[in-house]
Amino acid sequence: MTKAALAVAAAVCVLSGCSNQSSSQPAATKETASPQPVTGQSALFKMYQLARTWALDAQVLKLDSVHLTEVPEVSDKAAEWEATFVSPSLGSAKSYTWSAVDIEPNLHKGAFAGQEEPFSGSHADSPFLIAAVKVDTDAALATAKTKAVDYERKNPGKPITYVLEKTDRFPGPTWRVIWGESAGTSSFSVYIDATTGAYLETMH
Repeated sequence: MTKAALAVAAAVCVLSGCSNQSSSQPAATKETASPQPVTGQSALFKMYQLARTWALDAQVLKLDSVHLTEVPEVSDKAAEWEATFVSPSLGSAKSYTWSAVDIEPNLHKGAFAGQEEPFSGSHADSPFLIAAVKVDTDAALATAKTKAVDYERKNPGKPITYVLEKTDRFPGPTWRVIWGESAGTSSFSVYIDATTGAYLETMH
């Protein structure tokens, strides 16, 4: 092999080595995504999957949204959701949370199981099948806002809170869309049918 050929071969080897070394290096680590709130139906399904490992006949008793200062507010979503499921076969109720972030000492990111307690039911307690929840919080809010035009004009910037439950007020489960931190402190809320999405009632 001539000196010229050897020089060419050496150059190819060097270039090839550089290429292989470059391709074997790990890609730059992406920036950690900021925590994102989710809709109520999405959080409920995530917790239900966990509840099914506890009881195959798990039914929904209640779902509440929770405001977290660590995550920016999004009106049709929440950074934390708290649910209670019941099992008729076990005669028990169990709490669950879904959170967009970890907050020490008790709040864990994702779906997490809480305490189990005896449940015998009462006139005020009405568990329902998760299949009845066909309408999500974004759609519920859109409908509720059509009834809140005057209230929002007079009371801008109110946080939105959600409660999903079945009471004796209506035949099926409902989303209660609340303008304020809680139903107890709010002066305005709207009930939306969680199965059909229909407007039901405005509470002042």
